[in-house]
Amino acid sequence: MTVRNELRLGINVDHVATIRNARGGVHPDPVRAAKVAVSAGADGITAHLREDRRHIIDSDIERLRAEIALPLNFEMAATREMVEIALRQRPHAVCIVPERREERTTEGGLDAAGQLAHLQPMVLELGAAGIRVSLFIAADRRQIDAAVALGAPVVELHTGTYCEAIDESPEAFERERARIEDAAHYGAGLGLEIHAGHGLTYDTVKPIAAIPVIRELNIGHFLIGEAVFVGLDQSIRTMRALMDEARNAVDARS
Repeated sequence: MTVRNELRLGINVDHVATIRNARGGVHPDPVRAAKVAVSAGADGITAHLREDRRHIIDSDIERLRAEIALPLNFEMAATREMVEIALRQRPHAVCIVPERREERTTEGGLDAAGQLAHLQPMVLELGAAGIRVSLFIAADRRQIDAAVALGAPVVELHTGTYCEAIDESPEAFERERARIEDAAHYGAGLGLEIHAGHGLTYDTVKPIAAIPVIRELNIGHFLIGEAVFVGLDQSIRTMRALMDEARNAVDARS
């Protein structure tokens, strides 16, 4: 039995652009990577246009919209500049993330509860334009309640702390997994669509994929790194197989 439509895989192509920008020029091309992801079984493409354009740049977003048929998940900071770009490009979805210029990667979740007044008009404006809005938040009930208050239909639960815990102890790893599961069920019970992502690897994806209310995983950095050794197509296919194996096992028990 296939569960393909129950658990989607979004491929983040940011770090193909990171490699390109380290040398300059046009290679490797993140849009080409997105096309490989399509053929390898991805259900969507994710790209984060940072304010400092450290990896994805504006023309990448334009080309992804023009050349890729899969839904584009546009990750963005909660700024006026990014809202205007989203309104112009009209991606399938935006995911509002916290962003600090000095960070190497996104650190933790968005403080939606502490930024209600700032986020509210953006969520409303993007939603009115027909763009599905997601908030990238910690697996925390207070933040989930804030997402509901803001009217965002989707939350993406930050899995970074969970992934780091695998090197700490089995108890810490299970504690973080249980925290994500609790938040996922709580959010789904409030009517939110639940996604998850950040730092997921072959070793950490299956316990998250086995949470039945999670509908989408967004994965990038690990797959781009693994592609150095096995190729991007194979790295994505392996991840897809692990996700489906975990979800099928849940369905078999239910």
